[in-house]
Amino acid sequence: MLTWGDTEKLSLVGHRVPRLEGADKVTGRSKYTYDVNLGGMLYGAVLRCPHPHARIVRVDTSQAEQMEGVKAVQHYEGQTARFAGDEVAAVAAVSQAIAEDALSLIEVEYELLPFVVNVEEAMKSDAPKALETDGNIRETHTHDEGDVEEGFEESDAIVEATYSAPVIAHVCAEVHGAVAKWDDDNLTVWTSTQGVVGVKEGLQWHFDLPEGNVRVITQHMGGGFGSKFGAQSYDIIAAELAKKAGAPVKLMLTRKDEFLCAGNRPSLTAHIKAGAKKNGALTAFQMEAYGTGGVGGAGSSPLPYIYQAPNVRTSQFDVNINTGSACAMRAPGHPPAAFAMESLMDELAEQLGIDPLDFRRANDEDEIRHKQYALGAERIGWERRNKVPGSGEGVKQRGIGVGCSIWGGGGGPGTQVRVEIHPDGEVKVMTASQDLGTGTRTIIAQVAAEELSLRVEDITPLIGDTKYPPSGASGGSTTAASVTPAIKATVVDAKRKLFALIAPILEATPEELIVEAGKIYVKDNPELCIPWHEATAKLAEPIVAVGGWVEGLSGSGVTGVQFAEVEVDTETGEVKVLKIVALHDCGLPVNRLTVESQIIGG
Repeated sequence: MLTWGDTEKLSLVGHRVPRLEGADKVTGRSKYTYDVNLGGMLYGAVLRCPHPHARIVRVDTSQAEQMEGVKAVQHYEGQTARFAGDEVAAVAAVSQAIAEDALSLIEVEYELLPFVVNVEEAMKSDAPKALETDGNIRETHTHDEGDVEEGFEESDAIVEATYSAPVIAHVCAEVHGAVAKWDDDNLTVWTSTQGVVGVKEGLQWHFDLPEGNVRVITQHMGGGFGSKFGAQSYDIIAAELAKKAGAPVKLMLTRKDEFLCAGNRPSLTAHIKAGAKKNGALTAFQMEAYGTGGVGGAGSSPLPYIYQAPNVRTSQFDVNINTGSACAMRAPGHPPAAFAMESLMDELAEQLGIDPLDFRRANDEDEIRHKQYALGAERIGWERRNKVPGSGEGVKQRGIGVGCSIWGGGGGPGTQVRVEIHPDGEVKVMTASQDLGTGTRTIIAQVAAEELSLRVEDITPLIGDTKYPPSGASGGSTTAASVTPAIKATVVDAKRKLFALIAPILEATPEELIVEAGKIYVKDNPELCIPWHEATAKLAEPIVAVGGWVEGLSGSGVTGVQFAEVEVDTETGEVKVLKIVALHDCGLPVNRLTVESQIIGG
C-alpha cells in the first residue's frame, strides 16, 4: 500500500513552493477564456427578460437579422421566463458592439404572469406561484431527537432569536462565459468552468454527439467558488450560435448578468430557541429555518452546527421566488449555519455568565478543536477580553471572539492520470482536472518531482483539457485529495518501468535502485549511478504509465478554530480587525504556501 512515508523527510511535499504559473499570471501571459481569440471569431450577446415572470408569446428577430455584421440569431419563443434575466434571444455578430446593438432591434411580446420576489410573501397561502408547482414552499425536512420540551424544562437559560443571512453573489473576477467552435460535427469549447469533464458530458447530451466529438478546455479561470459546474446556458448558446453562423463564437456574460443569472448563495432565516444548564451543557435546540434559492437550488444549513444538544427538533424548507437560481458557494450551507450557531452560543454564554470559550469547550467533544481552543486562546490573548460585552471605556470598544468550522472534503475515485517520461528527461503529467486559482499545477508537479527526486520545474503538468484522462470537478475541497494520490501512484508505476530498463546498465535489479538528487543509484552501492538525463536518453521511446486514485494517501474531514480581535467605533460604526489567529487541521498540506494563502484569504 502506498504511503507518503516520513513526511518530515519530504523535500517538496509539505513545503512552501511558489506557483509554477505565478510569473505568467502577473505578466499577463496566462490565457483565460476571456483571452481566447480565434480567427473569424464572432461575438455573442443575450437578450434577457426584464420581467420576473412572463410567457414569451412572440419574438420578431427580422430587423436584427438584417443588421450589417449580424451572422446568427436565435430565440426562445413559447418558453416561460421565470426571473428577470432569463434568456429570450441571442445574437452573434462581428463585434461585441454590433451584437449588443442588434438586441435592441428584437421585438418581444410578453404575457406577464403573477410573480413573487419576497420570501415571506411567497410563503403566504394566497401568494402567486413562482413556478408551475402546487406552491412555493418545497418539501420540509425535519429532524427530531430526544424530548425538546423536557430539555427546555431543565434549562437555566433560554435564548430565542432569529438569525438571517442574505442571498450573496459569487462575483468571480472572471465572468462566466465560453468560446465555441465547430469543425464539422466536432465541437471544441473553451469555457470558464470548475469541471471540464462535466461540461463535456453536458454538451454531448445536448447536441447528441459521440464522446469523442466534444473537447472542453479551461487553461486558467478567474474564480468559480461553486458557480461554475456543468454545462451552463452560455456554453450551449455559444455552441448553438457557432453552429448556426458557421464560425467560432465568444459569449461572455456582463457583470450585470452575473448578478441576475450566474447563481448565488441561498438566503437563510433561522428562528432558533435553545437552552443550557448553569454548568454550560446544552439541553435543547429547536429551530424553524427557511431560505430561497430563487427558481432553483437548495438552501438548507447543517444546524445545529458543531455544538450538539441531546434534545433537538428542527424543520427546514426552501421557498421558490422569481429570481435567479442558486447554486453551490464555498462550503454550501456552512457559513450561514456557523454565523447563526456561533451567535447563539455567545448569547447563551452571556445569559449564563459563562466564558464563551469555556461554553464551547463544554459542548464540543472534538479533541483536535480542544487543542486549537487552547493554542488560539494563548496566541490571541483571550484573558484580555472584556468579561462583560460593552463594558470597555471610551468611544472605541474592543472585543475578542471565537468561532469554529468543519467540512468534509477529501478524495475519492474518479481521477485518471497519464505520466510520460521522455528521452530528453522531461516528465509530463496529464489529467483533466482544472485549476480554480488554487495551484493545482504546482501540487501536481510537487508530488511528481518528490517521487522522482527532481525539481518542480522539471515536471510539465498538463490539465484543463478533456483530451487528457478524466478527472473530477474541482470543488468542495476535493481536488488535492483526489488528484495527488493518482499522481503519486502513476508516477511510481512510471518510475518502476524506468528502473526496469536502467537496472541492467547498473548491473542491479530494479528493486535495488533508488533515485535521489537527479541520479539513479544502486541502494547499497551509491558509486553505481547514472544521472537522470543520461538514463532517460537511453529510452527509445517515452515511458508511459496510466493510473488512477488509490486509497490510503488522502482522507476527509477538516476542522478549524479562528479567534478575532476587533475594534468598533460606537459613534461612526467603523470596524477594524486588529488581529486574527487561525488554527486549521488540514491533514498533509501538499503546498504549505498555498494552504496559508487560502486561510489568510478566507
